[in-house]
Amino acid sequence: MSDRFQRDLVRGSIDLMVLSVLADQSQYGYLIQQRIDQASGGRVQLQAGTLYPLLHKLEKAKLIKSRWDDSTGRKRKWYELTAKGRKRLKADAAEWKQFAECVLGLLNPVIKGTS
Repeated sequence: MSDRFQRDLVRGSIDLMVLSVLADQSQYGYLIQQRIDQASGGRVQLQAGTLYPLLHKLEKAKLIKSRWDDSTGRKRKWYELTAKGRKRLKADAAEWKQFAECVLGLLNPVIKGTS
């Protein structure tokens, strides 16, 4: 897969990935980066310059909220989904699933080698 193609795929799904990471529990930025890196097998490595503006955008849209915490000895900003964010995640996940099934249906003959 070319770098450009990968960047385009990531750009189109990054909001969904971040919201998904926050679905189970609150996280701070570095943990979000690690979780996406691990889930993608290292193929998606979000840089801080991409992640933090996205987190601010999601917060402004009231899909996530943040709080500062220094109980671990280091001041960190933790992010969590709001009710609106959970609703968006559910809707976007369903839409993404339908899209992926459509693409996979078109690609199945190619993947199976019948085309």
